[in-house]
Amino acid sequence: MAKYLLLKHYRGAPASVNDAPMDQWTPEEVTAHIQYMRDFATRLESTGEFVSEQALSPEGMFVRYDGEGRPPVTDGPFAETKDLIAGWMLIDVESHERAVELAGELSAAPGAGGEPIHEWLELRPCYGEAPTVTE
Repeated sequence: MAKYLLLKHYRGAPASVNDAPMDQWTPEEVTAHIQYMRDFATRLESTGEFVSEQALSPEGMFVRYDGEGRPPVTDGPFAETKDLIAGWMLIDVESHERAVELAGELSAAPGAGGEPIHEWLELRPCYGEAPTVTE
């Protein structure tokens, strides 16, 4: 078993086939997209492959330690993850091939016009994490 992180991007990945930005979708299209994601996670819960997921708000900032006192905070002007990462899902699967299969399926979430987005998802193995799935 191995854990993989599936990252959904606002931008930075190659353009998807159905590339209409979400802020241009109808409320029904947004609802259908979110429901697809929920149904996908529920199915993976039933197989024991789901670990966690979360959509991310576009708000955010960089913070660092800079000695005593208030840490410095910045909001740009460089590319930040709040501009890039829309959300993530953590899965725990038997093989890399299974992780690729699930990422491909998640990429088919509906978007504008109810058609699959065919978005690119970043698939990253977790380093040094023990599997959580038990037989």
